[in-house]
Amino acid sequence: MKQIKVLAVDDDIINLKLLKSMLMKLPNVSEVLEAKNGEDGLKILKSRTDINLILLDIIMPIMNGIEMLKIVRSDESLSNIPVIVLTTDETKKSEALECGANDFIMKPVREKNVSEKIARLINI
Repeated sequence: MKQIKVLAVDDDIINLKLLKSMLMKLPNVSEVLEAKNGEDGLKILKSRTDINLILLDIIMPIMNGIEMLKIVRSDESLSNIPVIVLTTDETKKSEALECGANDFIMKPVREKNVSEKIARLINI
């Protein structure tokens, strides 16, 4: 079974902890890295070449999810990493997909929803 490492980016610490506990229950997730905004997320991506998936909140301070997504998609070393965008704002969906998001999850995040979307994207 392929083991994956996930970067979760969300400014809400409770959401991050919830995501991490959800992800760590999945048999194929070996590690979850946490970032509290897009800037932190990019720093982690630059320092680690083994990230297989990004779960990205859209509305965050410093650098939001759309800004981070645009940078990830324009960077050759990062552009192939699947990105699932998380948000409470339905109107952000098309913008996120246009900017290169692979999928979309409305908050509150449900475990089944996350595991299905990850399985589809990573082929595990």
